[in-house]
Amino acid sequence: MAFYEVYSHPAVIRYKTSVCTKATLFLVVVLCLTYIPPLLVAYRSQGFWLKRSTYEEQPVVRFQYQTLMVAATGTQGDYVAWSTFPHLNNMLGPNLRIPAVSVKEEDLNKDGKLDLLTFQLQLPLKNNEQVYSVQLLLTFSYQLFRMSTVVMQSLAFVQLASPVPGAKLFISGDLRLQQRTPLPHRGLYNIYNVSVIDGSSPFASAYDLENIVRSYQARNLTTVLSCPMPVWTVGPAAGSPFELNVEIRYPVEVITYRPGFWETIKFAWIQYVSILLIFIWVFERVQRFVFQNQVLTTVSIPVGKPHLS
Repeated sequence: MAFYEVYSHPAVIRYKTSVCTKATLFLVVVLCLTYIPPLLVAYRSQGFWLKRSTYEEQPVVRFQYQTLMVAATGTQGDYVAWSTFPHLNNMLGPNLRIPAVSVKEEDLNKDGKLDLLTFQLQLPLKNNEQVYSVQLLLTFSYQLFRMSTVVMQSLAFVQLASPVPGAKLFISGDLRLQQRTPLPHRGLYNIYNVSVIDGSSPFASAYDLENIVRSYQARNLTTVLSCPMPVWTVGPAAGSPFELNVEIRYPVEVITYRPGFWETIKFAWIQYVSILLIFIWVFERVQRFVFQNQVLTTVSIPVGKPHLS
């Protein structure tokens, strides 16, 4: 007659001993070796406490229509300039040139956030003037919302010089975020929500490009025109306007921030438990071997044994 299994259940055996025995001491040692070493291994393996983390977000960027442009028209220090700041324009005197400016911001993927700035400038020149170099400064409003709310004023700086005069300059690049320190994980971060250029100042030092860039680069959070691709068109621009075309994209950024308490604990807990499971598996088998083979003297009591009436 063939036999087959109709039911099965594990048999539980309890091993008992008094408090002051070698078995008790062994159990205490096993518990310490099970739970403490995984913590030490996770901590010494670097990165147990999460000190910084990252996320992706496309910033909300808007051009503020503040511009400062300087063009060298000779090799002896001659220049022409223009800005959107009345005080600076008054100080320029005969070096002031009023250009024709066209600005367009576009949302290319229709997600509600602007993606591209197209800035076009036509600088009028006299018959004896030619452009050898261009410096252009544009200011932006820059905002982030996903973690902490970041609100700041930033800039993009364009500069190109050539030994031969040009008729046109085209530049295309990305407005990228630069961080020296991580952002907080929540709250309002607006310490840089101040004008990059003090347009209300009547002093020339407030509009000096060297002073502006030096003060701006001292910040912990800035933007920079990354990977500009300049195309300098050589030609006799004398008498005809010099054309300056700039395309600036607002790409998705990888933001670095300081994690909060619960995120730090979650990250540390995952590391600890992943190592702890291995130690539990190992020492569970060590205990089973010791007690089943009576390496240490204990009293075994079967549990769940059926009673026959």
